[in-house]
Amino acid sequence: MHFPVMLAECLDYLAIRPEGIYLDATAGLAGHTSAIAQRLTTGFVIANDRDAESLETARRNTIEWQDRIRFHHGKFSSLPSALAEFNLQKVDGILADLGVSRYQLTSPERGFSLMASGPADMRMDRSQGTTAAELINFTSEHELADLIYRFGEERRSRKIARAIVRARPIHTTEELAGVIERAVPRTSKLHPATQTFMALRQVVNDEPGELDQLLSLAPDLIQPGGRMVVITFMSLEDRSVKRSFQALARSGRANLLTKHVVRPTDEELKNNPPSRSAKLRALEITR
Repeated sequence: MHFPVMLAECLDYLAIRPEGIYLDATAGLAGHTSAIAQRLTTGFVIANDRDAESLETARRNTIEWQDRIRFHHGKFSSLPSALAEFNLQKVDGILADLGVSRYQLTSPERGFSLMASGPADMRMDRSQGTTAAELINFTSEHELADLIYRFGEERRSRKIARAIVRARPIHTTEELAGVIERAVPRTSKLHPATQTFMALRQVVNDEPGELDQLLSLAPDLIQPGGRMVVITFMSLEDRSVKRSFQALARSGRANLLTKHVVRPTDEELKNNPPSRSAKLRALEITR
């Protein structure tokens, strides 16, 4: 069962108006999109996602509210064209949940999960880009170690990179997870390959670059009085959002609605354990 993360908080901070127009920049399986659509009358929500396969599932999941939803396939950097497609210049609110969707994590063939064997792919859009297998098999040991350290915040990156290079060629997630597990000891309940997988996924999909695009473009796509809500799951992402939001507030372009990060309630953590690392920040555009 799919649980949209911090749903009540998202709806509250977006302050949805029945006639408003909203953008769910990371529609995924449409959990947040559906909830927004249910609160609209004459307005609509644009469901955007860079993963075409997730977007197809989202369409099926939202048939009941199809008159209030428009779909767009694209990355954050394409959001201006998403609005232009529907003859819009601005919307009343933007939501971005930066977590990996349940469909991606539970589909071994997508290569995101280290708990099931599948091709080491990790592309959110399988129609383009470099796969994780290409990255680990053709990147130098030094560069690979730097990527794992920088984007996964993995202190054992050099040891892991050395083990990966020695084990080449690596083609599946199971092989990769095994190589890492043998190279570094398990020091917690977390699988020792978790941070490396996270780093590779970010690099394969240029997630840091796309997040920068979102944070740069979004203020100009939101009406004065409109709001932006972002949910992150990694400290690197949260720091980027925090810095961007604070800069907008200092410039007078926005008011911070969350002076401190918002975390899931104890009840949500009990019912939806994957939400444990989620952090929410929100702001209101003033001009």
